[in-house]
Amino acid sequence: MKSREKFGGRAAVILALAGSAIGLGNIWRFPYLVGMNGGAAFIVIYIGFVLLLSIPIFLAESVIGRSSGANCRAAIGQLVPGRAGRWFGLLMVFTPLWIVSYYSVVGGWSLDFLVKACKLEFTTTAPELVSGTFGTFITSTWTPILCHLLFLALTVGIVAFGVKDGIEKFSKVSIPVLFVLIVLIAVYSLSLPGAREGVHYITRPDFSKVTVHTFVDALGQAFYSLSLGMGIIITYSSYVSKDENLMVSAVGTSVSDLLFAYLASFAILPAVFAAGIAPGAGPGLVFDTLPYIFSSMAAQAPVTSAVAAILFFAAILVAALTSSVSLIEVGVAYLTENKGLSRAMACVVLFFVCGVAGVLCSLSFGPLSGVKILGNGIFDFADTFASNVLLLVGGLLSVILVGWVMPRKKFFAELTNKGTLRRNVQLFPLIYFLVRYVAPIGILALILASIL
Repeated sequence: MKSREKFGGRAAVILALAGSAIGLGNIWRFPYLVGMNGGAAFIVIYIGFVLLLSIPIFLAESVIGRSSGANCRAAIGQLVPGRAGRWFGLLMVFTPLWIVSYYSVVGGWSLDFLVKACKLEFTTTAPELVSGTFGTFITSTWTPILCHLLFLALTVGIVAFGVKDGIEKFSKVSIPVLFVLIVLIAVYSLSLPGAREGVHYITRPDFSKVTVHTFVDALGQAFYSLSLGMGIIITYSSYVSKDENLMVSAVGTSVSDLLFAYLASFAILPAVFAAGIAPGAGPGLVFDTLPYIFSSMAAQAPVTSAVAAILFFAAILVAALTSSVSLIEVGVAYLTENKGLSRAMACVVLFFVCGVAGVLCSLSFGPLSGVKILGNGIFDFADTFASNVLLLVGGLLSVILVGWVMPRKKFFAELTNKGTLRRNVQLFPLIYFLVRYVAPIGILALILASIL
C-alpha cells in the first residue's frame, strides 16, 4: 500500500491550515459582519469565542485526524464502528463539497472583478455606473458560470499535484503574498481623507449595539472562518507528523486567521467611512461598495486607485483559492483512499459534481431566481444550510467524539505527544474541560439561537 503524504514540517502545517482558514470569510464576510454588529464590540466577542470554543474544537478535530492517519470517513469510522460511523464520516466529506459548490461561485466573482480592475473599469467609469456593476454581473447567465468553472478548475488543478507539491507549495507562496497584499491595501485605505472615523469604529467597542444576533454572528464566523465542522482540519491533520505540536498548529492558525481578518477590516472599513457609506452594507460590501469607492477616489488619484483595485481583487482571488483548495482536498482524500481513484481522477469527478451544483447556485441570481427552497434562493439556501446546520452538526460531532467517545488517555497522548510536551501537559485539563463540556454547550446554544 502506498504511504500517505505528509506535510514537510511545522511551518508547512501552519501555512496549510492557515490557508484553509484564511479565505473569503476574512475579506468578504468578516468586515461586513463587523459593520453590521457595532464595530469593535463584535471583534472582542469574536476573539472570546475563538479562545473558548474555536481552538478547543480545532484541537478536537486535529486529534481525530492525526490519530487516525486517514480521511474523514475512515477517521470517524475508527471511533464509531458500524453504520453510524459510516454515515457520520460521509457527512464530514459531504459538507466541504456542498460548501465549495457555492463558494466557487463567489470565487468566480473575484476572478471577474480582478479582470475588470486590470482593465481599469472601476477607475475610468463614473461612480453611479460602477455601483450597478455587481448586480448586472451576477444576474447575467454565462459569464458568472464561466468564471465559476474557471475558478473551480484552478482549485482542482492545485489539488491534483498532491499534498506536498500542490497544497503545501501553494500555501507557502499564497499566504505570505496575501498578507503583503492586505497590508498594502490597508495602507491605502488608511491614507484616505475621513478614514479616521473608520479606524475608531473598529478599535473602540460600543457594547450598547450588541444584541443576541451579534453573538450568533460572531460564533458562526468563528466556525466558518477557521474551517471547523467541515472535515478540513481532520483531513489536513492526518497529513501531520506525530512529532508536531498540535497546540502550536491550532494557536498559530487561529492567530494568523484573526490577524488577517483584522487587517482586512482596516483595509475595507476606513475606505467605507471615507466614502461616506454605511458600514453595515451587508454581503455586497466588497463587490458592490468597494468598486464604487475606487471609482470615487479615482478623480483625485487615478493611478493609486487603479493599483489599489487590482491589489484588492487579487487578494480576494488568492484568499478564495487557499480555502477552496482545502475544501476539495477532503473529497479527494476520501475518493483516493476509500474508492481507489487516482488523485487526478478524483479531481475530475469533483470538478464535474461541484461544477454542476455551482452552476445552479450561480443561476439562482438570474434565470433561476424564482426557484425557492424554504423561502430562499438556491445560493442563499446553500449558504444558510451550511452555516446553520452542516458546520454546527460537524463541530458538535467532533467534540462529542473526542470528549465522550475517545479514551481520555488517547486524547492526552495525541495532544501532548505522549507526555513529552510540558506546556501541553499543563494545559490538557483545561482543554479537555472545554472540549467535553463548554464546546458542546456553546454549539447547542448557537443551534437554538439560529432556530429562534
